[in-house]
Amino acid sequence: MYLEHFGLKELPFSLTPDTEYFFSYGHYADALNTLLVALRTGEGFIKVTGEVGTGKTLLCRKLLNTLEDKFVTAYIPNPMVTPYGLLTAVAEELGGVIDRHYGHHQLQKIITKRLIELTAEGKRVVLCMDEAQAMPLETLESLRLLTNLETEKNKLMQVVLFAQPELNDHLNRREVRQLKQRITFSYNLDPIDREGIDSYVSHRLVTAGYQGGNLFVASALQKLHKSSRGIPRLINILSHKSMMVAYGKGDDSVTKKHILIAVKDTDDAQLRPHFFSNLFFNNRWFTASILIAVCAGAIYPAVNLVSML
Repeated sequence: MYLEHFGLKELPFSLTPDTEYFFSYGHYADALNTLLVALRTGEGFIKVTGEVGTGKTLLCRKLLNTLEDKFVTAYIPNPMVTPYGLLTAVAEELGGVIDRHYGHHQLQKIITKRLIELTAEGKRVVLCMDEAQAMPLETLESLRLLTNLETEKNKLMQVVLFAQPELNDHLNRREVRQLKQRITFSYNLDPIDREGIDSYVSHRLVTAGYQGGNLFVASALQKLHKSSRGIPRLINILSHKSMMVAYGKGDDSVTKKHILIAVKDTDDAQLRPHFFSNLFFNNRWFTASILIAVCAGAIYPAVNLVSML
């Protein structure tokens, strides 16, 4: 690979959510700080939304690694489960001893017992749920009921929902309006802006051991941001591919040409064709409409049009 060629100790643009590569810049730093403040003040429900590939899972893992020892964390990566499955997963995450024959009531008692024990030890319980937009409505309601347990001053369990924007549509449903009212903090992860992509690329390269100058030239970064739309996952994919192209050609820096080759090999980063080219040659509906209009006599010869004017 290109590690030795560029003086790297590891791949800088891996898609694995490694917390060492967390980009503490702009809204990513703001999102982490918002979560930490909200959890330390004992808020019940917190919601973080963002489009596909904007770094929600990495933020979640960074949060779990940042919380102090006084927090006991539970993590559910796939909440597309039934209410019973949710209770089972939470009970297991909290260290409860369960049996497959247990019903809802028994699982609820185990969770309650563990929450009371942990609270008595001075611990705060935080449940982080990734991909929360996939949670069925009945499971969302079960989650709300699960957080009803509280002391006179604090909730026994706090919940952080990490989700795509579709979660907002679910929360607007009348059936879960009580849960929506309990969300005290919300944060939306936007894509990285043009000013931030330079720092993002540099941060990942330095973390991977790069010690040289600007590996990506300015025009390459400009094209990288436009093609990726500022989405970290796409930035990583295009950066990795463009570095492989540069290595294959024996180049010491990544240029705009390298980025363009990477873009052509990445479906979600394909540059859109020119508007008029797309309109006249690729839009079948438009072409069919023109033909129908011609056949119906709706389009007059230029001479007749001039005479009408």
